Amino acid sequence: MEYIPELSPSDSPSESTENTCDIADESAGGELFEIGQRFLFSDSSISLSAEDLTSMEEEDTTDEYKASTLDSEHRANGKSYMQWHGFLRKLKKGSTMHLHPFHPNLPHFRLIKKQLKRRRNAQSLSNFSLSDLQVATDNFSHENLIGEGGYSEVYRGRLEDGELVAIKRLIRETPTNKAEDYLSELGILVHVDHPNIANVIGYGIEGGMHLILPLSLNGSLSSVLSGQKEKLAWCFRYRIALGVASGISYLHEGCQRRIIHRDIKSDNVLLTEDFEPKITDFGLAKWLPDQWTQLTVSELEGTLGYLPPEFFMHGMVDEKTDVYAFGVLLLELITGRPAIDDSHQSLVMWAKPMLISKNYAELVDPSLGDAYDSEQMNRMVMVASICIHQSSTERPQMSQVVRMLKGNECIQPINKKFQKRPALRRTYPVEFIEEEECTA
Repeated sequence: MEYIPELSPSDSPSESTENTCDIADESAGGELFEIGQRFLFSDSSISLSAEDLTSMEEEDTTDEYKASTLDSEHRANGKSYMQWHGFLRKLKKGSTMHLHPFHPNLPHFRLIKKQLKRRRNAQSLSNFSLSDLQVATDNFSHENLIGEGGYSEVYRGRLEDGELVAIKRLIRETPTNKAEDYLSELGILVHVDHPNIANVIGYGIEGGMHLILPLSLNGSLSSVLSGQKEKLAWCFRYRIALGVASGISYLHEGCQRRIIHRDIKSDNVLLTEDFEPKITDFGLAKWLPDQWTQLTVSELEGTLGYLPPEFFMHGMVDEKTDVYAFGVLLLELITGRPAIDDSHQSLVMWAKPMLISKNYAELVDPSLGDAYDSEQMNRMVMVASICIHQSSTERPQMSQVVRMLKGNECIQPINKKFQKRPALRRTYPVEFIEEEECTA
């Protein structure tokens, strides 16, 4: 995956003040910034003291030799490789790691100084050994496997103090990809602080890369909606919709840097004992710098059924990517149907005729009967319909979605929301195609 366009050195902080943030090192994998006596890695925003960084540099030159003997592609990225490898070695050594929840590319460094003072009690994450995790999961037994994706497996575990946890183990093949994905997700998780986003308890490097998170006792929203047990009551569905919308709105507008989750789906919404939703799995999430309106990807990443038209057409990703996926999730809550059913039919395509004709009653999950609030239901249906609009510019911001779901903002008419447009072949332009060209 690549960002278009790339940041130039002038985009990086360069003010010469008491709190100057100088670029200490730069590579394809990210940048190291110096703030006072600490160094922060930009992709994961994990901080190291100057003493820690020096100790890395003073270690033996074995890794330097390894980097110099890599093939031509790896030699070109040798510096990046060394940076990741040294950082992982430091993670592995520590019993805890202090991770400062702010991104280094902030415009005003007095703000950084204030935040550093406020964050002296920075989140401290435990470093779990492989033996700790093996004991917790009964040696990663299949019985404790509760989820798996394209690059990770999730196991149920119980720590020594009795706490139930979910242990995510990365399973990608190449060590470099593992390091980048792992640190990227870990860095984003320690930045976020919201009741509807899963927090991270710790990490593990030995024997592979692991993230340890609290276990959500009711499992995923997907498993609850599709389960054979008693169906999810409407009050919980509405609460889940509001919670997930609030969490995504926080990622888009409440963080110091915009975060695009890129894989919002019912499998990635975990439910606590009280059915409070927690957004999880930030493996595909990306920071989106303020000066960028979108980024472009060249690989099919995400989950079919939740991906918007512009992704298939041009590989475009921005906040509206998450908005579209949330619209699909709303349809799942309303209908009880999966995003893609056993016959491979898309939920969006199934629902559109009823949305166009405003036959909302036909959308409602039959298991609910009449046991739902009709006003809340109508708001959810109408919000879902505008979230899955074919044109990303017509979709609302997630902060608007929250207000609409609460009834605090009027929902605009949707008379022309589903106008059929000619199919376009997917391309990957360096410059983004104007909407008029897309719809011609």
